[in-house]
Amino acid sequence: MRPACAGDVPRADELVVVAPQAVDSKQPLLGYLARPDLRGRLPAVVVLHGCDGFHFNMPRWAVRLRSWGYVALAIDSLSPRHIRNGCAEHAGGIEEPVDALAALRYLAGQRYVDPARIAVLGFSRGGGAALDDVEKVGPAQFFPLSFRAAVAYYPDCRGKSDGFRVPVLILAGEKDDWLPSQACRDMASEVAGRSAPVSLVIYPGATHAFNLNAPPREYLGHSLRYDAEATQDADQRVHAFLDATLAAADGTARAGTPRDQAVEVPAK
Repeated sequence: MRPACAGDVPRADELVVVAPQAVDSKQPLLGYLARPDLRGRLPAVVVLHGCDGFHFNMPRWAVRLRSWGYVALAIDSLSPRHIRNGCAEHAGGIEEPVDALAALRYLAGQRYVDPARIAVLGFSRGGGAALDDVEKVGPAQFFPLSFRAAVAYYPDCRGKSDGFRVPVLILAGEKDDWLPSQACRDMASEVAGRSAPVSLVIYPGATHAFNLNAPPREYLGHSLRYDAEATQDADQRVHAFLDATLAAADGTARAGTPRDQAVEVPAK
């Protein structure tokens, strides 16, 4: 499957060149684009991977978002920088937040995307990058375009005390021993009343990467376990959140306007 150039009309699913060169690399920034067969300028979502890089869950999420009526662009931040595994060999930096803004610019330039209705969704390190790009204070505030909303699965919430410019949904596991959910509780409490709405959902018994369908395992000293019920609930919340925050200009959506909330899902 060849990458599409800027002048091409992408197919429903296609590998596209998001930027000719990724920051700190001579290689292009590539993304998996999933586009609904719908008319008009559509809402869109940028999808960011975790420190383990671009794998099967990224195009799977792009296809899911497409089925919900969104243009989805899942980007690969590690390959252009020749990083095989960002968890084990790379401490991370500004790459994913910057790549997400490049993806925002790419989508905003497509005639089938509404540039005022683009959200960002990330997992783990990608979730932290999603939050970085919608903070009130930070480099993204000077970018000429802005995301309309952000979804963060089990992100690092430490240091995010300035509040957010747009609504945020955070989904975390109570038993996450990699990026503890308590940091997100503390952050949500600290920014309450001086931020756009922050919705925090914490699943009892759930670990980091609770929505990744794989056998229970230890990874770099951390416990990871798939939780089907938490995954289903999170998917439904993400769907409703995007429908609300990416509503059309006339307010059309299938869910109400998100409000500040912190939800502890009842134990099974």
